[in-house]
Amino acid sequence: MIEILIHGRGGQGGVKASLALASAASKAGKYVQSFPEFGVERRGAPIKAFTRISDDPIVVRSKIYNPDHVVVLDPTLLHSIDVTEGLKEGGWIIINTEKSPDSFTEFAKRFKVATVNATKIAVDNNLGSKAAPIVNTAILGAIIRVLNVASKEDLEKGIKEFVPVKAEANIKAAYEAYDQVKLGKEA
Repeated sequence: MIEILIHGRGGQGGVKASLALASAASKAGKYVQSFPEFGVERRGAPIKAFTRISDDPIVVRSKIYNPDHVVVLDPTLLHSIDVTEGLKEGGWIIINTEKSPDSFTEFAKRFKVATVNATKIAVDNNLGSKAAPIVNTAILGAIIRVLNVASKEDLEKGIKEFVPVKAEANIKAAYEAYDQVKLGKEA
């Protein structure tokens, strides 16, 4: 079983990203779970979304305490919370940032880092606004490329199911991120 924790802020689409990722993996024949955890329910507040993907039925029904991989939708969260809390050694941290993976030396000894500028991709595809881009579908392209949990075609179906507004722009953003994600050195 693969357990993925998505860190984001309210309004960035983290919950929809978790749902669309689970949908894509389901279409690829996997068993899935997807659910959010909210603190203060308002735009801009930190949120967590959890996704489990497995070849076997999933019986656990708790939040994810020790994720295999972490996704960070808002790079400012790197300075306000410990995004690596519980992350298994050797797991991927996929970060929405314009920086290269090698910029994150604090993670290099224990984790693998991948980066993609999902914010720029979202703005370029008119997803949200320049002040508040919605980066969820862009980051999904990076996730499936890095973790290989679904095909691009299955992701496209998941996006159409859970992010039907501007579906073509969202799919284009996911494909751009798939092509543009930068992979760091192995941990």
